[in-house]
Amino acid sequence: MKINWKKLLLCLALPLAVGGLASLLSGGMDLYKELDRPPLSPPGWVFPVVWSLLYLLMGYASYRVLESGAEPAKIRKAWIFYGLQLAANFLWPLLFFGGQMYLAALILLTLLWVLIFLTIRAFSETDEPAGDLLIPYILWVTFAWYLNLGVFLLN
Repeated sequence: MKINWKKLLLCLALPLAVGGLASLLSGGMDLYKELDRPPLSPPGWVFPVVWSLLYLLMGYASYRVLESGAEPAKIRKAWIFYGLQLAANFLWPLLFFGGQMYLAALILLTLLWVLIFLTIRAFSETDEPAGDLLIPYILWVTFAWYLNLGVFLLN
């Protein structure tokens, strides 16, 4: 597959920009160290590292979908789910960190998990490796759900 560098860079930049803007608007991780957290909670520095890697995987997966040569309807469906999960991903830190609305954030995280699952399925229909690239993302969000639940119960 010949690489369309402009499209690839735009696909990589989109989720990084979404995550960066959400972090900026939500106040970032300042609140994290003050919270009572459940067992297995990682140190705060882990989150930006993991999220950056996950955003890059998302971006590359979305590029693979665009360049897959699949039917336009399948690509459009995959990108609709991708956009919806990015929107939920953007809103979660605003609720959790910005608003300290832990239950609402937990509910949104549940929705995000479902949207990621649907995105994986839609990506896999156009390009199976693209769907596989999102597996670390859904695993991390599953762990984040546990952490969010713990914060909700302990704070």
